[in-house]
Amino acid sequence: MCGILAVLGCSDDSQTKRARVLELSRRLKHRGPDWSGLYQHGDCYLAHQRLAVVDPNSGDQPLFNEDKSVAVTVNGEIYNHEQLRKKLVNHKFSSGSDCDVIAHLYEEYGEDFVDMLDGIFSFVLLDARDNSFIVARDAIGITSLYIGWGLDGSIWVSSELKGLNDACEQFESFPPGHMYTSKSRGLRRWYNPPWFSDSIPSVPFDPFVLRHALENAVIKRLMTDFPFGVLLSGGLDSSLITSITARYLAATKAAKHGGKLHSFCIGLEGSPDLKAAREVADYLGTVHHEFHFTVQDGIDAIEDVIYHIETYDVTTIRASTPMFLMARKIKSLGVKMLISGEGADEVFGGYLYFHKAPNKEEFHRETCRKIKALHQYDCLRANKATSAWGLEVRVPFLDKEFLNVAMSIDPKSKMIKKDEGRIEKWVLRKAFDDEECPYLPKHILYRQKEQFSDGVGYSWIDGLKAHAADRVSDKMMVNASCIFPHNTPKTKEAYYYRMIFERFFPQNSARLTVPGGASVACSTAKAVEWDVAWKNNLDPSGRAALGVHLSAYAMCKSPVL
Repeated sequence: MCGILAVLGCSDDSQTKRARVLELSRRLKHRGPDWSGLYQHGDCYLAHQRLAVVDPNSGDQPLFNEDKSVAVTVNGEIYNHEQLRKKLVNHKFSSGSDCDVIAHLYEEYGEDFVDMLDGIFSFVLLDARDNSFIVARDAIGITSLYIGWGLDGSIWVSSELKGLNDACEQFESFPPGHMYTSKSRGLRRWYNPPWFSDSIPSVPFDPFVLRHALENAVIKRLMTDFPFGVLLSGGLDSSLITSITARYLAATKAAKHGGKLHSFCIGLEGSPDLKAAREVADYLGTVHHEFHFTVQDGIDAIEDVIYHIETYDVTTIRASTPMFLMARKIKSLGVKMLISGEGADEVFGGYLYFHKAPNKEEFHRETCRKIKALHQYDCLRANKATSAWGLEVRVPFLDKEFLNVAMSIDPKSKMIKKDEGRIEKWVLRKAFDDEECPYLPKHILYRQKEQFSDGVGYSWIDGLKAHAADRVSDKMMVNASCIFPHNTPKTKEAYYYRMIFERFFPQNSARLTVPGGASVACSTAKAVEWDVAWKNNLDPSGRAALGVHLSAYAMCKSPVL
């Protein structure tokens, strides 16, 4: 992932201001270690830190149209850029970068071009002809983006909080699927899929349609000019993505970067994920890299993790830490891009608490709530834990076209029904249950859901709780609501993370960017109402799904806090 920073309409166009923008942009250099650029037009600045994945020789940013009257700084990948270039026959491109189409599309179609982009992106476009600008973020929020306001009337945009948190009076997360235009001085939603409405879908489940949609989503992401790999935890989602990638890699441009597909996994010694991932890798014939970490390794990295992922959410930190450690190892091997399985649990109701969904209507509404919040949780984790080491993650399950297919399925088919042998994510498993040409071994295809922070080893979470208990006293917890009135930490683990976060990001705007509310096994607060027993067992671990997870916390007591 690249890093972008823009300062728009500031009151100072001096060399001192330019130096300050460069200084703040350098805070994002970990996201784009390959090159940096800065464009100034009057009182507007566009800065960029580049991670070169496509066209490393000529794709430096900011990018321009032919006469350089339109400039754009972009973080992302445009998967359909070759098709879009064919619509722009009268335009001359300066590079082979997939993002080079953006300025030219704006010239042809104005603000409405954003919905034509198939990919992941955050960008700022500046039109020097009238000094207007556009800010936009991808449909689900796979790329991170923040917007802030200075006392001088300026607008700031940054890929991460640390690029603007001490330069703005107020700032917030830029909402996914939205764009901001200087002409309207406001936000408007550009992404309006059918599943955003309150209606319940009714399309019958067709396993072949679903399979074809996911295969297409994976194939279009095999666009790179550098070595890449897949994140393979051994769970259903990552195993399917790895299987599809291995099956179709040879026919794509990405195949020129080596023979076999490389897969990566991390866990504590003897963890469930390591064993399952090794088996899947052997089955698919990938070059498998297995990394180990200890509980102490993870604890030692917590402060760096919170600095990079910019949240104090408990489950996000739990899962980000092993991913952060793994990303560092992967980068040392020369890899720049990864394919990963985020999003499937939200789309198909894969979290174990979905076993208690009371009806198909509530099941579907909860999946919609989960997808709309992904930019605050799993997308944030996947993006920032890897970009901390100059890696890019692509997530096929959140492809726009795939979402249209998956979210149109009658939720009755997604419902979990043990008496009929239908476990969580049944429709996804069924779609890839091919007897003639298997994608995966049966027991992997039907393996129970493990959240990443659980699958790396159950002692990881237990160790984090014990570490926090040593550093947060009972007396500190008594005054928690006075110290942290917003999103008051309910556990010592949450209190410990909050103290670290506040040290790095002390502004009130920063703490407001982090979501809160009750949760069990990663549920929304609304879904906690599905089972009265959950109210006394609030923990984001999958093991908090009492009566569902095979290694659930004991029914007679709450987990150690």
